[in-house]
Parts: sequence; C-alpha cells; structure tokens
Amino acid sequence: MKVAVVGATGLVGTEMLKVLAERNFPVTELIPVASERSVGKEIEFKGKKYKVHSMQQAIDAKPAIALFSAGGNTSLEWAQKFADAGTTVIDNSSAWRMNPNNKLIVPEINAHELTKAHKVIANPNCSTIQMVVVLNPLHKKYKIKRVVVSTYQSVTGTGVKAVTQMNNERAGTKGEMAYKYPIDLNVIPQIDVFTENGYTKEEMKMVNETKKIMSDDSIAVTATTVRIPVMGGHSESVNIEFENEFEVKDIFEMMKKTDGVILQDDIANQIYPMPMNAHNRDEVFVGRIRRDESQPKTLNLWVVADNLRKGAATNAVQIAEYLMKNKLV
Repeated sequence: MKVAVVGATGLVGTEMLKVLAERNFPVTELIPVASERSVGKEIEFKGKKYKVHSMQQAIDAKPAIALFSAGGNTSLEWAQKFADAGTTVIDNSSAWRMNPNNKLIVPEINAHELTKAHKVIANPNCSTIQMVVVLNPLHKKYKIKRVVVSTYQSVTGTGVKAVTQMNNERAGTKGEMAYKYPIDLNVIPQIDVFTENGYTKEEMKMVNETKKIMSDDSIAVTATTVRIPVMGGHSESVNIEFENEFEVKDIFEMMKKTDGVILQDDIANQIYPMPMNAHNRDEVFVGRIRRDESQPKTLNLWVVADNLRKGAATNAVQIAEYLMKNKLV
C-alpha cells in the first residue's frame, strides 16, 4: 500500500502522518510531497526517514492513495493528474467539495456512496464535519427543518502563521500577522473572505456541505463563523429545529450510541465539551443538550472536536481505511 501525503510538512499534513501511524494504516511505502523548496528534505514516519518528493516524482511512483492537504489551487492543478495515473485522491481543500461529480464524505454518514470509480474524493470543511456527525442520527429520527450554528474556531484552522501570531502576541513579540487584527484577547467574526450575500466562504461551506453530505437540500442552515484565540479544536453552538417532537432524554441516549461521538453532559459537576479536552482526540464531543424553550420542537447543543484531527486528518484517513477495507483501491 503506497501512500502519498501531499503537503506533508504543513499543519494538517503533519497530523495526517501522525494519524496514519497511530491507526496503524498499512503503509508499505510512504511518499511525502511538499513544495519545491522542501524537495529532498527528510521527514520521519514510524522511526524511519523519508525524502520529500516533488509532485511529478510522486505521480511517477504510482501510490494507491494520495492524501492531499496543500490548498485548493494545488489540488485543482494536481489531484486529477494523480487520479489519471490510477491513484485515489482524498483531498482536504475546498477545491472539489461542491463539484457534483465528486463525493463529499464523512465515513460515519455516507462512505457507502463510494465506488472504485471515485478517484478524487473530497474531505469536508472541519467545522461542517463535527456538526454533521451529531446532526445525522437526529435527522434520521426527527427530520431536521433548520439549523442555526455559531462557531468558535481555533487558530490552528488558519495554520502555522496564525499560531505563531497568537504566541507572539502573548509573548509581547512583534512578528508576521496571519490576521488583519490581533487575535490574542480578541474575537474575529470573519473566517475566509466575504461573499456577495454578506456571509463568509466558511459560513457558506457549512450551509452547502451539510446539505450535500446528508443528501437533503431541504435542511435550512444559517451560520456565523468566528475565530477565537485557542488551540485544540473548534466549538459550535448548534440550534436545531425538527419536524417531529422529541424527548431530551432520548437525545442523550442517542448521542451515547452514536459512532464517533462522546457525550459529555453533566451540568451538576460542570462537565461539558471544551477544546482543551478534545485536543489530539478523534471523536466529536457533545454536551449542553437542552430544549429551546422559545419555540417548539427545537434543541440546543454544544459540539467540540479537534479540527486538525476529525476535522481534517482523521476523517481523511478514515476514508482511506474504508476504501481499503472494501477493496475500492
């Protein structure tokens, strides 16, 4: 099983290597790929050193799977070239997500849609992944009409530059800015660029990707995405209106049984999901489950997950595991 990791030196690429090792994915040959300036450098994987390849070198090596995390432009230029050489690409950028010819996959929800013909598979946006893992079983039982979500997203979602900016600010050091404004002791209500409707691209990703992953265009979604000065994961306040009535105790039981979800909801002991506890974990954590008392058939809950793990690297590796288990590569 030859596996290429494209963007191997970035935050998500590094995490992909870590997850492949932790989950004992059967890599027989690793092909790390990075920008031209990194070609020839070495990275370590499972105690062995591997030289960084160029894109063309990686294609020529004919990996079975290529995990991409090198940005949308790189994916648009190179993913299909890998696919044409017989490689199945799992892409972490936004490049292919809303293309009707490409599957957008969260394994717990819709991996069954994959076939051998799907050679470029899209990994959803980090904030969408953690939300839909929780929404999917609720939708099956109660039918979701509308979702209102506000996010509190870690600086790791922007990348190394943003982490450095926050740490510099905390240390009182001047340095390169990832954001227009300081992030430490601040909250920035903008993630990605604004679109014509006044929403950001990140907000519209949550709207559009949710419908595609859950195969239901009738679900109304509205989002406000916010960057906050934390590490470890993204948090979301999610308000869900259903067509059918529910009992809160049944929601608790459902979350306990949902694959990939950990229920943390003990308000008597102030136990609820937080990014500091989700850090380096693959699960999605849910808590603060309560009825919205302002209108009928509506639920509030709080969702937290490590955006570099389940929100990116782990989800991609889980897709690769599904492909291998079902002999689709």
